[in-house]
Formats: sequence, C-alpha cells, structure tokens
Amino acid sequence: MRRFNAILSMGVLVLFLVHAIAGGFQLAGLIPGGNTVMQVLAWIMAGLICVHMVIGIKLTADTLRAIRRSGKSYFKENALFWARRISGFAVMLFIAAHIVLFLGKNEDGAFRLSYFGTLQLISQLLLVISVAVHVITNIRPLMTGLGIRSYGKFAFDILFVLSVLLFFAGAGFVIYFIRWKLI
Repeated sequence: MRRFNAILSMGVLVLFLVHAIAGGFQLAGLIPGGNTVMQVLAWIMAGLICVHMVIGIKLTADTLRAIRRSGKSYFKENALFWARRISGFAVMLFIAAHIVLFLGKNEDGAFRLSYFGTLQLISQLLLVISVAVHVITNIRPLMTGLGIRSYGKFAFDILFVLSVLLFFAGAGFVIYFIRWKLI
C-alpha cells in the first residue's frame, strides 16, 4: 500500500505543478481562466488527493492501534511522523477552502470570484505554507516508497523546484488580491 501511495503522491505532485503554474498565470491575469482541460485536471487531482487522504487515515489508524497495544506513544521521538499527519490534515482543510473559494464563474473569458478579501488571501497563503511543510516532511518517505535509495542528489532539485513553484503560487494569490482591490 505504501508503494501505491508513493506513486499516487507523485501523480498528485505532477498535477499540482500544472495546477499551480496555470493557476498562478490565471490569477496574475496573464492567461484567461475557465480552461475546461485545467478544470478536469484539477478535479482528477482532487480525486487522487482523496484517495491519498484515505490511505493516510488508514496508516495513521494502524499506527494509533500499535501505540495503544504497546502502551507507549513516544510522541517526541515521532515528531516528524506527527508533523506529516498534522500538515496533511491542514492541507485538507485549506484545499476545501480553496475549492469553495475558487468555484467562481467564467464571464467573457475572465475568471470571477464572488469575493477575494484579506481572509481569503490568508487562507490561500496558509494553503501554500501547509503544502510546503507537507511535501518537505514527506520527501524522504516518498523517495523510499519509489525505491530511490540515494535521493540526496534529487533532494536539492526537488526542494528548489518546489520553492520556486510555491513562491509563484503565493505571488499569484497576492497579485490577484491586489488586482481585486484595485477593481
């Protein structure tokens, strides 16, 4: 199941890359919104994320059962494990907010929301941060799950690309917020 989850996670990451880049361009006003292909890919990504979430919940439940059987939690020693689970939960909450927020309308080729204020901007920036924490804390198990033993040479490249992408996504939200306030 862990290998399947690793492959699933790679699919989510690829779709996330496409979604974040295209979404950033749309939010910055550089390309028009309402692309049907992008919407379909976003919903496929949402479905894959739901499967990933179910697997994560099952693996967490297995861990909690093992903790209960042993009588020892070793929370401090397993802080990274819990950071992965808590960041995943945060990502789920902020993805739900993202979906609700961005179910806008495509009017004359322009994407419109009903409202995008300070609270909405903060929620989307927290989405970017929670995704960063979740991916960064899960790079090692992802590479291990994919059978890559010496991932050190890939780690810098992955983190660099992820940093640039997340900065771009966050900047897209900020630019959209500024454009919203100016209109």
